[in-house]
Amino acid sequence: MEKYEIVIIGGGPAGLAAAAEAKRAGAEKILILERDDRLGGILNQCIHNGFGLHTFKEELTGPEYAARFIEQVKQLSMEYRLHTMVMDITKDRVITAMSSERGIYQTQAKAVILAMGCRERPRGALNIPGYRPAGIYTAGTAQRLVNMEGYLPGKEVVILGSGDIGLIMARRMTLEGAHVNVVAELMPYSGGLKRNIVQCLDDYGIPLKLSHTVVKIHGKKRVEGVTLAQVDAQAKPIPGTEEFYPCDTLLLSVGLLPENELSRQAEVPLSPVTNGPIVDENLETEVPGIFACGNVLHVHDLVDFVSEEAAQAGRAAAEYVKETQKLQKEEIQRECVPVQTSGGVRYAVPSRLHKKQHQAQKIRFRVSQVFGACKIQVYLNEELVLEKKKRSAAPGEMEQILIPEKVLEAAGEIRSIRLQMEEV
Repeated sequence: MEKYEIVIIGGGPAGLAAAAEAKRAGAEKILILERDDRLGGILNQCIHNGFGLHTFKEELTGPEYAARFIEQVKQLSMEYRLHTMVMDITKDRVITAMSSERGIYQTQAKAVILAMGCRERPRGALNIPGYRPAGIYTAGTAQRLVNMEGYLPGKEVVILGSGDIGLIMARRMTLEGAHVNVVAELMPYSGGLKRNIVQCLDDYGIPLKLSHTVVKIHGKKRVEGVTLAQVDAQAKPIPGTEEFYPCDTLLLSVGLLPENELSRQAEVPLSPVTNGPIVDENLETEVPGIFACGNVLHVHDLVDFVSEEAAQAGRAAAEYVKETQKLQKEEIQRECVPVQTSGGVRYAVPSRLHKKQHQAQKIRFRVSQVFGACKIQVYLNEELVLEKKKRSAAPGEMEQILIPEKVLEAAGEIRSIRLQMEEV
């Protein structure tokens, strides 16, 4: 059986950043396993700009951003395997993988970093009445067809869901000569970034209908049109509000699901809110030696934050490898407290902190509703220790707050920590 210090599952933006940082942190024998035919993951099909503003202080396309990290991996002489599907991970960090070159084989790792990313929620999860005609695609599939394969899925388009990929594809389809009739969103607010609503919809005169959904798909062999209806506060269609839109293509941008089948096999506990692993401030799961980062942990809106988070996981994994025995001896010091959320905060990552944690901590979270002027509050041991004012907050945009080192030191041992939003 092969043995490696760190094995990284996934060669997308998270896996690449984690690998490069782990190498810089002193880990020697690192292996990246990627199921696609190239490194870069989802970035390869994201040919629009807007990447890298935080990481590289310049605006890059997705492939350009990926190329920067691929170059780092190559310069650091790191081993990676393409066309490799990971079949199983045990809690003892034995990885079973398969490729056409090697067949089925096993690898023992001292630490594993989960960086599998996420997948799109398909039509089957939506329970839309109608037949199953051609012309229904997830927005990501349509993006790959247009940007990488050179195919145009259709000419008359309706988009369900206002996630970032859906908004970007509204613009992309328009630029390719298709006509986007409408973008419908079930919720009373958009699921994407404000800048994407402006740049992808407003600039091209594409209407966005909030609190609307598709109630029927017309056509047997090919989509001929869809019926939209307004929904009430319980997301139930309101009779009499139906509108028919002729189209030959329906794109679905209705959410992303972290790819955590392998995490479950490794007996990693998952959060019921994010569907991603429960991690501490080192991004270590509750299974020792298994770390998680990127969209497999929670769905990000900016790839720059994915890289930042993955670098943290890479450093922590390298440290774990160096100090495994020491950590086992000091297990008593590894007691954690959960990061509680209230007042409109849906979840927080990390979801738990060590009791004796005195290093500055960045906590990322999403809100459950649209806020106007508001403030983020942090309570340590039931005492308000930090406030941060915001002009607005929305579920489509990830928020973050940094708890300074001095605040954590002043608190001493952390017995409880709570994050909440309060309207001003």
